[in-house]
This record gives sequence, C-alpha cells and structure tokens, in this order.
Amino acid sequence: MRRTRILTAVLALAAGLLAGTPPALAADGGAKVELAADTYTWKNARIDGGGFVPGIVFNRSEKNLAFARTDIGGAYRWQESTKTWTPLLDSVGWDEWGHTGVVSLASDSVDPNKVYAAVGTYTNSWDPTNGAVLRSSDRGASWQKADLPFKLGGNMPGRGMGERLAIDPNKDSVLYLGAPSGKGLWRSTDSGATWSQVGNFPNVGNYVQDPSDTSGYASDNQGIVWVTFDESTGTSGTATRTIYVGVADKDNAVYRSTDAGATWTRLAGQPTGYLAHKGVLDAKNGCLYLAYSDKGGPYDGGKGRLWRYATASGTWTDISPVAEADTYYGFSGLTVDRQHPGTVMTTAYSSWWPDTQIFRSTDSGGTWTKAWDYTSYPTRSNRYTMDVSSSPWLTFNANPSPPEQAPKLGWMTESLEIDPFNSDRMMYGTGATLYGTEDLTKWDSGGRFTVKPMVQGLEETAVNDLASPPSGGAQLFSALGDIGGFRHTDLTKVPSMMFTSPAFTTTTSLDFAEANPNTVVRVGNLDSGPHIAFSTDNGANWFAGTDPSGVSGGGTAAAASDGSRFVWSPAGTGVQYTTGFGSSWAASSGIPSGATVESDRVDPKTFYGFKSGKFYVSSDGGTTFSASSATGLPSGDSVRFKALPGVKGDIWLAGGASDGAYGLWHSTDGGASFTKLSGVEQADTIGFGKAATGASYQTLYTSAKIGGVRGIFRSTDKGATWTRINDDAHQWGWTGGAITGDPRVYGRVYVSTNGRGVMYGDTSDTSGGGDNGGGGTDPTPTGDCTVTYKITNQWAGGFQADVQLTNTGASAWSGWSLGWTFADGQKITQLWNADHTQSGAAVTAKNVSWNGTVAANSSVGFGFTGSWSGANTKPTSFKLGDQTCTVA
Repeated sequence: MRRTRILTAVLALAAGLLAGTPPALAADGGAKVELAADTYTWKNARIDGGGFVPGIVFNRSEKNLAFARTDIGGAYRWQESTKTWTPLLDSVGWDEWGHTGVVSLASDSVDPNKVYAAVGTYTNSWDPTNGAVLRSSDRGASWQKADLPFKLGGNMPGRGMGERLAIDPNKDSVLYLGAPSGKGLWRSTDSGATWSQVGNFPNVGNYVQDPSDTSGYASDNQGIVWVTFDESTGTSGTATRTIYVGVADKDNAVYRSTDAGATWTRLAGQPTGYLAHKGVLDAKNGCLYLAYSDKGGPYDGGKGRLWRYATASGTWTDISPVAEADTYYGFSGLTVDRQHPGTVMTTAYSSWWPDTQIFRSTDSGGTWTKAWDYTSYPTRSNRYTMDVSSSPWLTFNANPSPPEQAPKLGWMTESLEIDPFNSDRMMYGTGATLYGTEDLTKWDSGGRFTVKPMVQGLEETAVNDLASPPSGGAQLFSALGDIGGFRHTDLTKVPSMMFTSPAFTTTTSLDFAEANPNTVVRVGNLDSGPHIAFSTDNGANWFAGTDPSGVSGGGTAAAASDGSRFVWSPAGTGVQYTTGFGSSWAASSGIPSGATVESDRVDPKTFYGFKSGKFYVSSDGGTTFSASSATGLPSGDSVRFKALPGVKGDIWLAGGASDGAYGLWHSTDGGASFTKLSGVEQADTIGFGKAATGASYQTLYTSAKIGGVRGIFRSTDKGATWTRINDDAHQWGWTGGAITGDPRVYGRVYVSTNGRGVMYGDTSDTSGGGDNGGGGTDPTPTGDCTVTYKITNQWAGGFQADVQLTNTGASAWSGWSLGWTFADGQKITQLWNADHTQSGAAVTAKNVSWNGTVAANSSVGFGFTGSWSGANTKPTSFKLGDQTCTVA
C-alpha cells in the first residue's frame, strides 16, 4: 500500500538554502577541496519502481516518445531501444529539493523536442521553495526554469488528477497551468518562459480533503486539476479556440472557453456531486470523456461516475461501467485509443480490495468489459496474466485468500494511457510500479493479454538507512519507505523479495554486527505486529523479535560488534537493551526517549546515543548511559553519527541546522570530546569505505557543503582534504538520509535519496589512489573559436545566461576549457552541461564526459544561473585555453 510520504525530506528544511560559488579552498582556510577532481559513474542499485507513478504522457506526433512523472522522484523519458526509462531531473540540487516532485508533465506535439514539467512537492511549509515550470528543448536532457509565485504539490492530495499542464496543440507557444491553493489558472504565451494568471477565470476551486488538518497538507484547496484542448477548433499557428478546464469543485467541475481563453463559462448541464479527475477529449468523434470521484485521491474515493459530453450538441450521457450503488471507488486513469477513438478505458483507482479494476469500451462507452470478474464468488476470471518475473518482489510475498491475488493488478491506478501509435501498448501506474502490456487488443478477441512491469530505470524509493557489510553475500542492505528494504547481492539485479518475516511498511533503521556480519537487525513501522527483526545469515532470512510495551514505530537500532546484544530506541517508549535476539527487553537508564543509538564497532559492550545536543555513552551493553561532557554539538535532532570500524571510540557526527551549529565533528575518545572540522560548513551524513592505497585510515564520505559547494564528498586523509565526487548533473535533490562506503571496493559509495532510490558511485581511479590533487591536465584545443553569450532572463539580484561555443577552426576538439572574467563581480550559482570553477571574477567552464568532442564548424552550449548587484555587464573576452575567441 502506497503511503503518504511526509517524509524524511522534511528533515532537510533545517539545512536552509544553499548557494554560492565553488572556491578552490574553504573560505575559512580549513580543509582543502578539489571540485570534480575525480570522475564517478553513477547508477541505481536496481529495485525497479517502488513508488507512485501518477502521470504517463505520450507525445501525440512522434512514435515511442513518452514520459512519466512521479510524486517525489522526478520525471523520466521512455527509451524504446532498451525498453527502459531515463531520469530527467537528477540535476535538481539540495536547495530546491522540492522540485523533484512533479505535479504535471506536457510533451509538445508541434515540436517533440520540447517538454515541460510543473514541479514542487508541497504547498505547505514543508517545502521551502515555490513551484516552477521547467522547460526543455532537448527532451529533458537540460532544463530552463520559470519560477512561480506560488507552490505546487507533486506529493499532495489530488496529485493523480490531471494533467494540470497543457500545451496548445495548434500554437505551442501557449501553455496553461492549473494551480492549487486558490491561485487559479495560469497562462504562458512565450513557451513557458513567463507566466501570468488568467484573471477572468471564474473559479479557483474549493475542495479540500480535510479542512481540520492544521499542517496545511490535507487542508489545501486542490484548485485547478486539468486542462484539455479541442484541437479541431484551431489551425496550425493560431491559438486553439475551445479549451476545457477541470476544477476541484463538486458543483462546478468543468469550464470551457470558445474564444482561446478570452472568456470562460461553466459547462451547462454538467453532473454535480463529484470531482472530475480526468478530462480526455476525442476530437475526431466530438466527445469529452470525464472520470469522476467523490474524493480527490489518490488514496481515498468511495463513489464514482463516468460521463461523456458531446461537444457539438452539449448532450451529457452517463456511461458509467457499473451502477452508482455498486461503486465503492472513484474513476480515474482515463484514456482513448487514438488509432480507434471509440475505444475508451478507465480505472477504479481507489479499489483497494480485492484489487483495482480496469474497464474497456470499444463503442464510446455504450458497453463495457472488465479486466476481471467473478465466475462464482470468490473465484475470479481474469482477461490478463501477470508476469512479474523481472520484479518478483511485486508479489509482496503474499499468499492471499480469494478473491485477492498476488501480485495485484494494481492500486492507486490514476494514470493509464494507450499508446497513440500502437493500440496494443498500454501503460499504467500504481503505488509501487509502472505496469504495461504490448498485446492489449487480445482483450477484445477473447485471449488474455500479458501485464508486465515496464519500469526498468524508474527508481522511486525514499531511503532511510544504508549498510554495507565487510563480508558475506550481501553487498548492501537498504532501509526504505513504503516497501521495507532489500538485501542486494548484485547491485545490477532486482532482488527477488523485500525484507519479510516480518515485512515492515517502512524500515527506519538497520545494522549488522561488525565482527559478525551474519547477524543483522532492522526496525520499522507496521500497522500490527512486531517492529523489530533479526537475521543470523547475513540478511537472507529473518525472524521477528518481541516488542517491549508501548512501541509504536521503528526508531533506531544498533547491534553489538559481536552480535551478542542489541540496543533499540523505538518510537513510543524509551531506549531498550537485550542480550540475544529480543525475546525480552529492559529499559536503558540515563538516556532520553527518542535518542538515536549506534554501536561501537570494536567493543561489544559500548553503545552511543544522541539527543538534543547531548551525546551519551554506555560501557555496559546498553544497561546504563551517561551524558558526555562534549559541548558545541548541534542542538536539534537532525544528526547522524557512526563509529569507525576497527578503532574503538572513533566517532564521526554530522548534522545541525543553518541557525545553529552545523557541520562535521570527530571524536577519538569515545565521545568524551568532539572536534569540529573547520573546513566543513554543513554536513548531514557520514559513512566509511575501503581505505585508499597507502592510506592508514578508512575513506570518509559525506553529503555536505564544503568550500561553498553542496555535494557528495570523499576524503582519504581523515578529513584534511575533500574531493567532490558528484557533479551538477547528479544531485538528486535531498541526500541527507544516509551514506556509506563499501568496505570491499575502494571508491564505491552508496547514497540515499528521497525519491530516486539508492544511488551508488564508482570511481574512475582504479588504482585506489588518494585525494591529492589528481585533477589531470586541462584540455588544450587549438584553432579559432566564437562565443555567443546571451542573458535569457534577469531579475532583481539574479539572472540566467546561455553560452554557445563554436569551433570555427579546421579540426575537431577533444575536450575544451573556456575562461572569462566578470566585470561586475557576478557569481555563478548553478551551471549545467559543463563543469566549472570560479575564483573571484574569473570563471572556467570545462566539458563534461559527453560533450568534449566538438567537430569543426560545430557548437557546444551550456547555461547557468548567477547573482549580481549594481550591474550585470556581459563579458567581452573569452579564451579557449590560450586562444582568444571571437565574441558574436
């Protein structure tokens, strides 16, 4: 069951907004920093799915071009040659983590290279930034951003409705966006660069899920929920005259304009009492189909209807597949077969038990058939077969009684689309994956169509904890939201099953015994049942422990270095300890409830804790704790700490908040005292991996801000110097949950994300060398060059610019490095499609791996955002290595 992820990412709010220019050294003269001094290859530890896919968008003019949006994990583009999804928003950085939530997506049928994404995760205070509309002219490979004066809610109630963002199919410079929170309908007339409110749109919506919710999450007005154009009412190059808009208002759900948005009226005769989740237009037959539910979804919905509106006559027809009295769900997931427009499909998106339902009509809704039906209750007859061999965990290890089946056909099925070029291909999203079929028309001929996961490459899990043991078959243990977690023995393969016996809905913490990695403990959340589990075979099999009284959630757990005992700090009660495997527990003394606990990796009797600025130490196996005299630690609880394997009492602590102590601390005396690393401005995670060749200390990894730059950093010399090992194209929003190196593979690091799964990086430095300046030599291309520098947008204190570098010489470049100096002290805040450094006013931009080769008479481009004050004069001189370029 897909839960509302309200989320580990909220912890990131304490970090504040991050900006600044990457200097070569930390501003305070602390740790040395090399930026992008090493080249890393980044991949996902494969899980395939794991999250809610509320939107699937096929381009209407180019075959095989499709996109998917997720509620917290960004957007993806379909790659037909490999049948996989390519992530498009990994460049979203820490300071704008909310832009990983995609509330709507639109693909341009006039120019298929163009795609747009409306981004923002929460409309309440949890998301520190406003929403934005991202626009791309290269199918999502790179983006430009138009900030909005309001927030968007990719992970808010109602996120399965849509699409809220739509492109005029006749004049693609015109776009509309439906806003939440009473902000109304918005329009762009310059291809998404700027937006203004449609002032005369008559209804901003009034439906809220729960008016009593004081957090603002369930009490937000869900607003304008979809926009649909009737392409038959326009010609190429002129704005489409007829536009339909869906509003979250049960009495006034649909509005129409017949004069290209100049005026709007409520559609006469429309049904009331329901919300229109989807509005899909068949222009060929003049039918607007509408899927209605009594709730906003994606979890709730108890009644629903399906209606067809004749656009020429204004006639409304109830074409619901079943009688209203027989619905216990709302309708959504609405689609039309563009090859055969009389074929319509919809989903019973909120039918949780025994399964979702999919309905299909081949006569414009006159008659319907179901994906499954009862022969004699509880026996089911399915028109489909399920093949989850590529993602076997989708059975959830369930063996339900009929009429339930495992795997389920789905749940939260708010997105369902038939490929406009292929009547046999359909895709639909669930709360855990994206399913599809490529023989759909067997439905009509009496055969069975095959449903398979079509989700490879789309990774959407929220990661709470990670652990990589030094031995055993497991390479990685992961603690995940909603689907528990996995044991990876091969990072390139999908594990056969998540953790079971018991299967937590969310695993909050896990640990292994350092000297005996076969012993593993995990804790998590479960509606009913135990909240702790143990393994004695390196996580291959599990058995449940016994909860002490009062436990309501997982909290954190720590295993003694030899596996002889455990300390647990669960939600709902105080810190507990046990010998053996949790058949009985006793309360620890001297440590407050809710403390984070960890174990020493050498001494099995030593455990550590942290709570509200205080560090705690136990030397008697968790029986008693004493508060350390260490001062200056972060006062809040956004802290993660670990003890170093192999050295007793060697502890690293990361965390804090921008309004207080924030950074990275080190203790060598078992937590009696801590020293703050002066060169680390902010840090949120800490982990250890295999030491570099010749190094006497394990490699450190952290998600941090060092030298003015946010990123993933590595140190092979105990924190004296740091190398940023990710780049601006690989940021993944918020990475503050967990990090760990691999004790068996030098340079390998596992990074938690909040919606992009587990990322792991491998270094190109196969020698296992240290971080001692190995940046290599700069490329030195020769020959003539021309530079075009264009400011594309400017606002008070900030601007955006595009740079085009053209090879006007006779031979190709193999790598390039372009330098210039700002005249007015401008500072680059973010740059894409190149690596860059800035020292004072001097900037150097270098190629990244995929755009280093530039043929003669060819160009390469990159863009950036920057800050300015006083003036924003364009640079007048550019150098390619030592060669001065012509400025166009």
